Amino acid sequence: MVNPEITAPKIEEYLLQIKAIKLSPENPYTWASGWKSPIYCDNRKTLSYPIVRTLIRDSFVNLIKERVGTPDVIAGVATGGIAIGALVAEKMNLPFIYIRSSVKGHGMQNKIEGVLISGQRVVVIEDLVSTGKSSLDAVEAIRQAGGEVIGLSSIFTYGFEVAKRAFQKANCNLYPLTDYDLLIEKAIEANYIDSKDLDTLKEWRLMPNIWKQ
Repeated sequence: MVNPEITAPKIEEYLLQIKAIKLSPENPYTWASGWKSPIYCDNRKTLSYPIVRTLIRDSFVNLIKERVGTPDVIAGVATGGIAIGALVAEKMNLPFIYIRSSVKGHGMQNKIEGVLISGQRVVVIEDLVSTGKSSLDAVEAIRQAGGEVIGLSSIFTYGFEVAKRAFQKANCNLYPLTDYDLLIEKAIEANYIDSKDLDTLKEWRLMPNIWKQ
């Protein structure tokens, strides 16, 4: 059994080591949304490191079993949640589906790829949660197809208030493996950032949409 008190800090350590998460308070990144951010997160890099992806896979499996039991289906959110979701489904010996960001423009014009039977209990896998919009779009697609979403689990969440409110409104439980607060704690501990930048990082998390605009 994987102990979350041990594995969560270890996952953060790995994410920093492989540069899946980069912190740059002095020279912020620009997200696709236009938001300025002192952090850049690319959890797809974890797939290139067997030790890291195995730890993440096993942590997901443990978390799912502890929080919701065994679902009928594992669903990955395109594109970041597809590969790790498939690994989780394989480990749990469960069916796997994935949800496109938009309806396929040709052929069957599917939003959901794979087999989902009405009434099946589904756990959704994401690589990260920011505002929660894309994650909850996937949840809604599953619900419209007749599936019962019993939880969404992500590798990482920023912990934005807008996301917390969105998940509450959608009546969907979010179960992250790691979060922003733990990341910052680990980054300072490992000297990836200086403690003098802590106030900047906390300020951004509170007002990410207007920070440095």
